[in-house]
Amino acid sequence: MRALDLPTTPSFRLDGRRALVTGAGRGIGLAVASAFAEAGADVTLCARSAEEIERATRALRSRGWAASALTADVTDVPAFQNTIASAAPYDIFFNNAGLNRPKPFVEVPLDDFDATMSLNVRAAFFAAQAVSRKLIEMKRPGSIINMSSQMGHVGAANRSLYCASKWAVEGFSRAMAIELGPYGIRVNTLCPTFIETSMTRPFLVDDAFRENTLSKIKLGRLGTVEDLMGAAVFLASDASALMTGSALLVDGGWTAE
Repeated sequence: MRALDLPTTPSFRLDGRRALVTGAGRGIGLAVASAFAEAGADVTLCARSAEEIERATRALRSRGWAASALTADVTDVPAFQNTIASAAPYDIFFNNAGLNRPKPFVEVPLDDFDATMSLNVRAAFFAAQAVSRKLIEMKRPGSIINMSSQMGHVGAANRSLYCASKWAVEGFSRAMAIELGPYGIRVNTLCPTFIETSMTRPFLVDDAFRENTLSKIKLGRLGTVEDLMGAAVFLASDASALMTGSALLVDGGWTAE
């Protein structure tokens, strides 16, 4: 009897690939950079603070992983695009730098709007453009993961500005997927719920806010950066080879309701 041929599971490994992670000095960015490096990628960690990014890079290298530091401000679009244009192409881009300034809608000031849209939308859009241009120029496939949020799929009190920015990320990510698919470049978003990081901690110390947040997360707990590491590796790897234009929600069930 002829043996049954079984399919082979696509690899979650990232060996031989170059990865760029923005906002990589701490929190989610550092966690994802670590996950990519552990999976075999040569990771470039990018942030504005040279001290922070060098420290993070040393931590990865101490594990025997391939890592380098890039001190850059993604909001300086021309400078960042020139940096990417002069570098070797990045097979994986985790487009992560962002901020959140929650306020009631009627109290959102112009400065908060400009700062949030400048980083979360303008800088993210043109950073992805720079990485894509280089991949197309070198005729290389790639995986771009734009950092979004559950707030790119729902609304929430005091989050009108953050929601606006993340709904924008969801929109341009889908358009990117349509245009870049013929080049073999996949574009997806990663959409977490509240993750305990230095950015969210000031909000979560408020007992009423924390209780309300937990009431919406069906699994009954806040997220950790570890909850996102496997999801990011999945989107970067051949395990998600047919995924593009999709949003991967890691939200504990928040948006199920």
